[in-house]
Amino acid sequence: MNQPPFEHEVPFDAPAREQLLAFVDEHRALLTSCLDDLTEDEARRSLVPSRTTLLGLVKHATFVERVWFDEGVRGRSRAEIGIPATPDESFALTAEDTIASVVAAHRQACADGRAAIADLDLDDVVTGNRRGPLPLRWVLLHVLRELAQHAGHADILREQVLAAREG
Repeated sequence: MNQPPFEHEVPFDAPAREQLLAFVDEHRALLTSCLDDLTEDEARRSLVPSRTTLLGLVKHATFVERVWFDEGVRGRSRAEIGIPATPDESFALTAEDTIASVVAAHRQACADGRAAIADLDLDDVVTGNRRGPLPLRWVLLHVLRELAQHAGHADILREQVLAAREG
């Protein structure tokens, strides 16, 4: 049997839910891998005018997981979850944020997200999102879109960080 090129790749004829979850997991892993072999300073390096840093992107992805799966699926408030009120605030780093702590928080949020939807079908409607009732399929596609966008940002920032090592 041939090994797939990605850890989470699934066969073309797998059920849609399995395929979609594999793509979401692949992009979760791609995003956290942007921190591999970086120093704490490199992970925090600000290269754009916004709050976007490599460490901030992974911290924001944790916020995304919590918003869509804790708030959207489980119906918990952001205050109850302990996350910022706005996406912009989710990029803010504290002195306590380290590569290890942010990656651990992201992995836990992903595991919690998987558990939240384990018994749901793609057409099941979740009601905790501020937009109103949404099918799980839409939620997963939105999360995939956001993860892919941020993984692209991370690729560019990481390239700049690594190039600065050589300069």
